[in-house]
Formats: sequence, structure tokens, C-alpha cells
Amino acid sequence: MTKQRITAFLFDALCVLALVVIGTRNHDTDTGVGGVLYVGAPFWIAGGLAHVAPLLQKGGPKPLPNKWVVLGYTVLMGMVLRSFAFDRGTALPFVIVATLFLAATMLGWRAVAARRAAA
Repeated sequence: MTKQRITAFLFDALCVLALVVIGTRNHDTDTGVGGVLYVGAPFWIAGGLAHVAPLLQKGGPKPLPNKWVVLGYTVLMGMVLRSFAFDRGTALPFVIVATLFLAATMLGWRAVAARRAAA
């Protein structure tokens, strides 16, 4: 894995961490390490799959995964994992808030990075 790919994954993981920390604090749920890990795990797994999947394809050099694919995997697969594997709720307001927050942060850091690279 390239440094750029690892950096992208870590920034996406930080976006999920911010969502989880803000959410657990606002809802007075378990804000300890275990609680944060349990709430964030489905989204980290899904985001990790989005970053690893292109590496499993045959062929030449692997570009970074598309930002929309990463966002989609993280939200959609994260919600599926949260519901079925982690037995947590996926109420519509949560889905909307998580989607908007992750879109703003995951696309936002990429926009800042692209602007800095162009400068």
C-alpha cells in the first residue's frame, strides 16, 4: 500500500471517529473506548473494504478509490453491518445525519487536499 492510500484511509477513519464521538456524546451513550469502537466498527470495516477492494483487482497500478465509492461503501455497507452484524439501529434520521456528516467530512478533506496540491 502506498503512503497516499494509507493517508486516505486514515483521514476517512478520522471522519468516522468524529461522527461517532459527536454522536455518542450528544446521545449520552457509552463514550469510553469500548463504546466508541463498537459504534464505529461497522463504518471502519466498510470504509476499509472500499480502500482494499481495488487492490484485489488484477491489472496494473491501482489508483486511489473514487471518493464517491468510498463514501457509498462507508455509509451503505456500514449501515448494513450496523444493523445485521452489530444488532444496532438504523433509524432514518440517523442514516440521514450520518450520510450528510460523512459526506461533508470525507469529501471535504479531499477537497482541501486537492486544493493544497494544486497550489
